[in-house]
Amino acid sequence: MTIPSIVLDGVVCMAGGRAVLEIPQLNLAQGERVAVVGHNGAGKSTLLRLLTGFMAPKHGQVQVLGRQLVHPVPAETLRALRREVGQVLQGLHLVGRLSVLENVLIGALGRVPGWRGWTRCFPAGEIVRAEAALQSVGLLALAGTRADRLSGGERQKAAIARLLVQAPSLILADEPTAALDPSAAAEVCRLLVQAAAGKTLITVVHNPSLLPLLAERVIGLKQGRIAFDLPVGEVDDTTLMRLYRPEDSPQKAFWEVPSASKVLAAIGSKP
Repeated sequence: MTIPSIVLDGVVCMAGGRAVLEIPQLNLAQGERVAVVGHNGAGKSTLLRLLTGFMAPKHGQVQVLGRQLVHPVPAETLRALRREVGQVLQGLHLVGRLSVLENVLIGALGRVPGWRGWTRCFPAGEIVRAEAALQSVGLLALAGTRADRLSGGERQKAAIARLLVQAPSLILADEPTAALDPSAAAEVCRLLVQAAAGKTLITVVHNPSLLPLLAERVIGLKQGRIAFDLPVGEVDDTTLMRLYRPEDSPQKAFWEVPSASKVLAAIGSKP
């Protein structure tokens, strides 16, 4: 019997005395590609924190990769879980003073003794693996460059190379294309999906036009609750307008996104 990647049952998360996430039931199968969309404060990042054990639910059960996250989560359980969960974030997620190669090797820390990580003395096999990962995302020529000298798109490619080295079972990406131009965003999406082949991928998406590139299933969050859970092909403009429309302005949406055709065209010449 296949163990689901994620099972949430009766989950309620609180912050500042109010419920910020309420999910009666959610199941994600192994290998699914899921996008999470919603307005600022809808609960998207809270959901990711919940799945990594950084946030404890006030009520309900959380199961990730077959592990029940009963808080306080034992340290050993957290370490085991985080070896199997990879993350790509929108903010500062690389160590700027380290080289690109050294940042990618961070993905191997779950497999090597602690002293090797502290001294950055990685086994030859891990170095070969990291170089191959950099080659696959087109960054091998920058392996010796300090991470703080990379462009935004290059930083995300380095983060994806780190995922390839880590080889997690679950990948959580929090707005991985934020602040990237359409071409760079499309390339990062392509590489992220490629890295997630056979794994479960959950991506918080800030630009709905990227949904066809990243997901097969889309979950819309509104005020901490699931507004819809649909195949990507059924998520149309009307569905998104209802999700993003302010409650006090039923006739007018406050968001506007570029045409999906522009994003798709940006990768039309990519291999």
